[in-house]
Amino acid sequence: MSLQATQGSAGGVPVLILKEGASQTKGRDAQKNNITAAKLISEIVRTSLGPRGMDKMLVDSLGDVTITNDGATILKEIDVQHPAAKMMVEISKATDNEVGDGTTSVVVLAGALIEKAEDLITKDVHPTIIVDGYRKSATKAIEILNNIAQKINPNDKEQLIRVAKTAMQTKLISKESDQVSQIVVNAILQVSEQIADGKGSRVDLDDIKVEKKAGGSLADTKLIKGIVLDKEVVHGGMPKRVEKAKIALVNSALEIEKTEFDAKININSPDQMNMFLEEENRMLKNMVDKIVATGANVVICQKGIDDIAQHYLAKTSILTVRRVKESDMTKLARATGARIVNNLDDLSDKDLGSADLVEERKVETDKWVFIEGCKHPKAVTVLIRGGSQRVIDEAERSVHDALMVTKDVIEKPAIVAGGGAPESYIAGKVRDWANTLSGREQLAAEKFAEAMEIIPLTLAENAGMDPIDTITELRARQGKGSKWTGVDVKSAKVADVSKLDIVEPLSVKEQIVKSATEVASMILRIDDVIASSKSAGGPPGGGMPPGAGGMGGGMDY
Repeated sequence: MSLQATQGSAGGVPVLILKEGASQTKGRDAQKNNITAAKLISEIVRTSLGPRGMDKMLVDSLGDVTITNDGATILKEIDVQHPAAKMMVEISKATDNEVGDGTTSVVVLAGALIEKAEDLITKDVHPTIIVDGYRKSATKAIEILNNIAQKINPNDKEQLIRVAKTAMQTKLISKESDQVSQIVVNAILQVSEQIADGKGSRVDLDDIKVEKKAGGSLADTKLIKGIVLDKEVVHGGMPKRVEKAKIALVNSALEIEKTEFDAKININSPDQMNMFLEEENRMLKNMVDKIVATGANVVICQKGIDDIAQHYLAKTSILTVRRVKESDMTKLARATGARIVNNLDDLSDKDLGSADLVEERKVETDKWVFIEGCKHPKAVTVLIRGGSQRVIDEAERSVHDALMVTKDVIEKPAIVAGGGAPESYIAGKVRDWANTLSGREQLAAEKFAEAMEIIPLTLAENAGMDPIDTITELRARQGKGSKWTGVDVKSAKVADVSKLDIVEPLSVKEQIVKSATEVASMILRIDDVIASSKSAGGPPGGGMPPGAGGMGGGMDY
């Protein structure tokens, strides 16, 4: 509807409030549009939840294909237009950045919360009361989670492997999860650092470089205690392999710098020309001599290297790599113990790092330099191999999730079982607690409990189980005090999942409950959508017909 004459003046003259072409959707219509859009987003990713979840094939406008079941990736790749749907996409991204896993669960739970709230809105319960009930229920849910979570030792490798493995069970990489989870946990423990006050550890994932190359199979994925550079040795005459390497990291160009202002040199004879060229040569040889004097046999340079400098470096059998990214230089410093030097005059033998082996190897069609066998590296590389580009792209996403959940557990060492068990337990406890509330908030708390059951329900549906039978059995067994009863998706039955090594970090579950409640509350509180006439592409604001959802740019199979 256009808001051009919403108010008549005393003389009956219409008063224009909004610009020509702007539109406004109010009250129930606005709510209905937003709720429909949010539910549609939830429906898209719902079939991807769990180990038996299906993958989506997403084709962008250029024809590039992405095959994944990672919630955040699916929602990032499809070009969502509807503003309420965009909010659902944002919580998925935020959950991915914060805890790395649970990106599908958070969207499915938010969709369920909104759907349950819609039932109450149609019965004339005010959205504000629903929001208050949801917020109180979320606080209660997190309290329940903390009560049932199992505290673990952050250095207990077995527990960390269980967590990493669970994160991979839902992914393409699940068959190799035994081997890859070992790699992930070893990488995390290698770079984790004690916090100064001794209370726990800290992990910076920037210290773990993930390189991927099609070829071989996923079983060829390995951890390298050092750094892999996607560069080759600069000069054919240099050694391609150096053992017991002493590494200099140089952040200045091994070239003659041009003057910053225009300069002319008058040369009147061939002798002067020779002198000029010899002077350049001598300056470059001096640079190389400074490096040689330190005893370095490997040079890694962030900037360029002159051909003549390359010649002198090759003569002294120094393996050299140039134009290395700044991020890789920082990782190399942490891995080898070298100091990055900005001025060659400052370079001394104390600045050199060490590694057992620096070698140029052919990986598929490219030549890469491997720096490995560092003593106590604080930066490492995970090299992912796989049959095709699509496979390694999905494997990289799986490894990212596994790295993130392992980091979560090290930083907050508490775990809960997976398989929908904690959600089902929360639902039961919140239902009991709802009886202590008065007024309409009680209705909202009951709906919150129902919404929590969407996770085990969806896991059961995706595994081909009967959802109603599953939920009934779950409620019955949890009611008898078996708190870790969940859905064993692999065997398609209800079982005690804590005995099946299906465990997840407490921090992931907390994030899912908080984020889903926040986005549901935000969408429910909107009762007016005003779209400006400037918006190009796609229908304005919330004025989209229910069912349109605003999906574009991606294909969903």
